[in-house]
Amino acid sequence: MTESHAHAASPMLRALARIAYDAGAIVLAHYANEITATWKEDHSPVTAADVEAERFILKRLAQLAPDVPVVAEEEVAAGRTPKVGRRFFLVDPLDGTKEFVSKNGEFTINIAEIVEGKPVRGVVYAPAKDRIFFGETLSGAFEIVAAPGGAPDFGEARPVQARAPGEGGLVVAVSRSHNDKKTDEYLTAFQVKKYLVAGSSLKFCMIAVGEADLYPRHGRTMEWDTAAGHAILAAAGGSVTTTDGKPFNYGKPGFANPHFVARGLDAKPA
Repeated sequence: MTESHAHAASPMLRALARIAYDAGAIVLAHYANEITATWKEDHSPVTAADVEAERFILKRLAQLAPDVPVVAEEEVAAGRTPKVGRRFFLVDPLDGTKEFVSKNGEFTINIAEIVEGKPVRGVVYAPAKDRIFFGETLSGAFEIVAAPGGAPDFGEARPVQARAPGEGGLVVAVSRSHNDKKTDEYLTAFQVKKYLVAGSSLKFCMIAVGEADLYPRHGRTMEWDTAAGHAILAAAGGSVTTTDGKPFNYGKPGFANPHFVARGLDAKPA
């Protein structure tokens, strides 16, 4: 790790990464015990870990940036949606709640900063996998291997970059809990050599670090599901667009997403 790499991430990005890391300790404390989920009006699950981690993240963000609105999943579910302007945060305190309940480790804490509709900074922390991914427009994307119970060592951060596809076709990341027929139909246009199944926003990060090339999504998602992973992937040289190639922006009415495709470099139809 060179000195420039160690200090490339901005103070704001480091602060967001530390908040996500500390929230991970809360989530893991619940993960070690019996987990009970209830069901929200949109038929998605929620646990005590979601609620406690979000409360912690909101408190820390209020200390870090008191004038910046925060759109957080459980707050919105409870009917508390702030008015947003040119700059705001998007928070998913436990992305992949189904994976959390099933205890397969594929869940994340997501925090993103949005400016003028674009995800300029993002952190995705997978506490059960000891991986923190973070990135921003100006300095690039990084990963730290960080076991729980300490603090992220930013001196150990390694720069990551999306890759061009290798010989024989694309490695495609697909959802463990939400794959569908439309996604299968979409992928018939591509030469696929391998599928990687994963939960949560890890699929964006797999492309950002060069483990996968493509992630199409035709199911329902919300902005807090995608913004942090989008920011990291964009910082790593990849892209996220609608399925018809239009820009994928944030701050939409109701914070609901259209269908999208996340890509590494040159991940095009055959």
